[in-house]
Amino acid sequence: MRAAAFFDMDHTLVGANSAVLYVKWLRGRGEARRRDAARFGWWFLRYVAGSIDADAIARTVALPLAGRDAEGFIREVEAWSAAEVVPFIAERAREVVAERRARGELCAVLTSSTAYAARPVAEALGIEHVLASRLVARGGRLTGSIEEPFVYGESKVTVARRWADEHGVDLARSAFYSDSITDLPMLAAVGEPVVVNPDPRLRWTAWRRGWPVERW
Repeated sequence: MRAAAFFDMDHTLVGANSAVLYVKWLRGRGEARRRDAARFGWWFLRYVAGSIDADAIARTVALPLAGRDAEGFIREVEAWSAAEVVPFIAERAREVVAERRARGELCAVLTSSTAYAARPVAEALGIEHVLASRLVARGGRLTGSIEEPFVYGESKVTVARRWADEHGVDLARSAFYSDSITDLPMLAAVGEPVVVNPDPRLRWTAWRRGWPVERW
């Protein structure tokens, strides 16, 4: 069994929230109304506070995508991420990933963001594995639904364990880097939890549990 390093994306590998960047990009293209942006802003504040059903919100956001060409949408999101998210990659993130890879550890991005947004970030960092949310497509068209499980909260542990079993990885010897209290289950599931740029509740939890806290 070998060790791995798992990395959350938003406010960990990248110094921004990709969903916020995406909404701003849509607004700039005239594809999102001010009301849409305001509603998303409210959702984001509740997400930070840990008082929102992220699974339900993700499904609400995915629903209007029903009928869109799947490949076209994926290419669009990947191009957007390469242009708008990759520039926010933290320099310290590059260093830590390089250090982990030099030790022979497998590295994986583990995020509730879509795989299409995360893939360019992973490629820019030399990370081969992306464990992220995906949209369901049938007949080349998006259905407006999300593949199960939505990679969030406790489901991150489920996805990580499945991947670890497939790759001979021992979670007890592995690390996970994250900024959010919503990732507490995954932080508790690994032998080396590392808190990065934490939200207030995770900062308090890290202090109580003696977990290292880093600023990237």
